[in-house]
Order: sequence, then C-alpha cells, then structure tokens
Amino acid sequence: MVINVKVRPLGVFRGLFGRSQLLVKMEEPTSVRKMIQKLAEPLPLKFKHLLIDPELNDPRPNALILVNGKEINVLAGLETEVDEEDEIVLVPVSHGG
Repeated sequence: MVINVKVRPLGVFRGLFGRSQLLVKMEEPTSVRKMIQKLAEPLPLKFKHLLIDPELNDPRPNALILVNGKEINVLAGLETEVDEEDEIVLVPVSHGG
C-alpha cells in the first residue's frame, strides 16, 4: 500500500526543496530513515550533504527531526515508523567552526 507522508522543511531545507510542504509517496510500512533517503535521492550530491551527513550517512547531525511534534530520539530514532496521518518537520541545525 502507498501512503503520502507530509513533510515540512524549515529554514535552509525549505530553500533546498523550494516548498514549505512536501508529500512524499512511500510504501507502507516506512520509517523516518527511508523517508529521508527518498527525499534526498533526487538532490545533487552537494545539496544531499546539507540533509544527510556524508561521513555518518545520518541526517541527525544536520537536522532536528520531529514526528508529530516529538523529536525522533525520544521515539525510535531513525527507525520511528511513519504513517499517512503523521507530520514530519525538518529543522536545520546550524553549526560553525
């Protein structure tokens, strides 16, 4: 079964995707990890690295990820299950050096 997952990218991620809301078609069941990978697939490599840390292959160093208002690390992390009724928010994490 195919579900549409609602994603709200904020800040630099909104600019990256050019929209304030996305609907991502996913096979059910799905996880945050699979949904993020699907979001990143069409992006050029330099932009993909804004979302997914290339060394860790993990979006968490670059993004705070919320599912229905809860940060995924208080849920099941990247393996948090996502359903059609859920809203995922991607908040960029700024860091400098």
